[in-house]
Amino acid sequence: MTVISTTKDPENLTLTLVAEFDATPEQVWTVWEDPHKLERWWGPPSWPATFTRHDFVVGGESRYHMTGPDGETHGGYWQMQAIDKPNRIDFANGLAGPDGEPTPEIPPMSGYVTFEAIGTRTKMTAVSRFVDLAQMEMMLGMGMAEGMTQALGQIDGLLATASA
Repeated sequence: MTVISTTKDPENLTLTLVAEFDATPEQVWTVWEDPHKLERWWGPPSWPATFTRHDFVVGGESRYHMTGPDGETHGGYWQMQAIDKPNRIDFANGLAGPDGEPTPEIPPMSGYVTFEAIGTRTKMTAVSRFVDLAQMEMMLGMGMAEGMTQALGQIDGLLATASA
């Protein structure tokens, strides 16, 4: 399994997932930077993502929706706040309405992802920081931790395909 730990910390309002990959940080970085690769892993297998925008630059925004097995869709967005290739990405992560635009009544979470070389492997740490406990409970109740674990579990196959 790619994900080696999942930590829910209500006191600090965070969800932290740590994963390890048999690839360099530069290789793992590409699954975030390249929208075609991103679509192949973001979202659990039964809820694949479609990115309608992916401006992977500081100040840029991404818009996506995930489609469930019954055709139901849920949208989201990112606002890129800092990019330090291939070490760290900081972004706001929020819910979007049917039009793909941010849902103003639900403030975005802050998040960051770090990439650390461990020999020939990469340790990737993804942290989501919630606005308050109510938001954390809502997002975890929607299956965020399980969905992210399933999504990250798809990266190994994508990296293996890229190196083949």
